Amino acid sequence: MEMVRWERRPELRRPLMVVAFEGWNDAGDASSIALGCLAEAWRAERFATIDSEELYDFTVTRPQVRLTESGERHIEWPDIELLGARVPSARHDLVLLRGVEPQLRWRTFAAAVVSVAEAVNAELAVILGALLADVPHTRPVRVSGTTDDRDLANRLGLSPPSYEGPTGIVGVLHDALRRSGIPTASFWAAVPHYVHQLPSPKAALALVERSSALLGAAVDSPELKEAALDYERQVSERVADDEDAAAYVAQLEDADDVEWGHSEAEISALRIGDVELLAAEVERFLRDHPREG
Repeated sequence: MEMVRWERRPELRRPLMVVAFEGWNDAGDASSIALGCLAEAWRAERFATIDSEELYDFTVTRPQVRLTESGERHIEWPDIELLGARVPSARHDLVLLRGVEPQLRWRTFAAAVVSVAEAVNAELAVILGALLADVPHTRPVRVSGTTDDRDLANRLGLSPPSYEGPTGIVGVLHDALRRSGIPTASFWAAVPHYVHQLPSPKAALALVERSSALLGAAVDSPELKEAALDYERQVSERVADDEDAAAYVAQLEDADDVEWGHSEAEISALRIGDVELLAAEVERFLRDHPREG
């Protein structure tokens, strides 16, 4: 059985691939929310799925029972979706990959993703993630970027990965794409660990802004912006009701300000980076490093 189930072959212009998984790499659901926002903004349509039969432990990631309009029971399996989106205002279209992090056969899964990336001639892959960190919810979201490609790191102001230890599907997929000749980068949003149980639209918004900047096509999502403001307001109200929590957040704010040494507005500009230059630098990088074929 073929692991990739093609529904159609999308016609896309020099696409960039953006990937996000639910699970271990998705603190506060930030990366999966961000990918959903990108899909909605550019009206992405599914063109393929990756079969879940050999990738999931269904006692952990369970299929869902749904009732149809006629009352019949229908089983929805947790397949991984691949969507294509035309981005008229940019030089590149998008391929979006989303789903729950597989529990099994990671090398086989990574090979399937690589086969799709090669089939659609993806020129660059960006993987989104979110992690829990000692950061205050009241400050702009820190987004760190990494890549194994030194030239890409220099152009986009990213850093080479220095982490050693257990990894998730993000690390495995990075390695597989890089070995196939597709340059990769990842953006990680920091989510306050003391509210890890809440979805973080604020961190999701930061990932959307950074991802869309690579395309040079801004995403206007007033709903996500409003949700981010509501999130910060709700967390602040919870913290204010707990004296110890309020003192702890104040310590995080002081440490954050000392580390950056700037006002909040300046901090925001530094963390986001000069997004207007990102798309131009990506384009120059891809022109200087054309893929074979």
